[in-house]
Amino acid sequence: MASPKFSNASQSFHGELKSRINAYFAQAGKSPTGNFSLYFKAIILVISFLFVYIHLVFYTPTTWLAITECVVLGGLTAAIGFNIMHDGMHGSFSRHKWVNQLAGLSLNFLGANNFMWRSKHNIIHHTYTNIEGIDDDIEAKPLLRLCETQKYYKIHRFQHWYFWAAYSLLYIWWVLFTDYKKYFLGRIGPTPLLKMSFWDHVSFWGFKLLHAFLFVGLPIYMLGFSTWLTGFLVYAMFAGLVLSIVFQLAHTVEQTHFPKADEVTGKMEDEWAIHQLKTTANFATRNKLISWWVGGLNFQVEHHLFPRVSHVHYPAISKIIKKACQDFGVPYIEYPKMRLALASHVHHLKNLSRKSH
Repeated sequence: MASPKFSNASQSFHGELKSRINAYFAQAGKSPTGNFSLYFKAIILVISFLFVYIHLVFYTPTTWLAITECVVLGGLTAAIGFNIMHDGMHGSFSRHKWVNQLAGLSLNFLGANNFMWRSKHNIIHHTYTNIEGIDDDIEAKPLLRLCETQKYYKIHRFQHWYFWAAYSLLYIWWVLFTDYKKYFLGRIGPTPLLKMSFWDHVSFWGFKLLHAFLFVGLPIYMLGFSTWLTGFLVYAMFAGLVLSIVFQLAHTVEQTHFPKADEVTGKMEDEWAIHQLKTTANFATRNKLISWWVGGLNFQVEHHLFPRVSHVHYPAISKIIKKACQDFGVPYIEYPKMRLALASHVHHLKNLSRKSH
């Protein structure tokens, strides 16, 4: 599938948005990258993760506490991904490149791979959001049908009931299967991977082995196979559920679009920024706990429009973006409560559970 093209109007909405956001940072005298609050949060998350991991593996808590700690470890894994890795990979964690690279390496430590993520997320997902056949983030066949142009299977009749179980498998599937699939096929969906350097290959296999040692080999040696398996499944399935839900509430709800390029010209109807606003939704932006935990990714609109701006600035720039959308008559999709966004996602899945939809 050829990559679609977006229009480049001389007086674009995106140009006006960038002008207003740049003016905000200039007037406020702030850097668009992270600040002390982000770095302090990163330290808290990393120390908490290490403490829980060490206590689980080396001090063998009682069963009920161990299960609880596995859930907490899964939540911390997701939080490190949202807050540290994600900003680092977009170059928004710090103004220093080496700090961003270090933050991005947290993904490798947790079992995935930053080279694959950069290709899948930064390049493909952020450019071709919700374009079926290119955006790999909306590909979950055959278990789930996330847009109406995807093939229908009979199992989809029940997808609005079993999606929880499917989402909980994301982290396990990602770490143990899809990274290797991309590596050996040399592509993500129809999109070829960028050429990997020698050090990219060393990093891929080195961190995969390190993760296998820390999260499989060592725990089995210390605790036994059955205890490890139970704990690992609880940990990984909770992490997968959290990671999946945050993404799905941002892109696969009733109001978001799944545009297609013109079959003849290969061009999209909207310019890139408007495409992002039609395919992306915010949720629970007034909930400070959710915002803190998910690294501001409930402000998904702001993130997609300005991925190189750290999430600590999203609440401030969201007001500017909303005003620009009002001025230009552009939609701004937002669910005030997480439960409303979740209900909309379930309705979206239910609508797609019927072949005739």
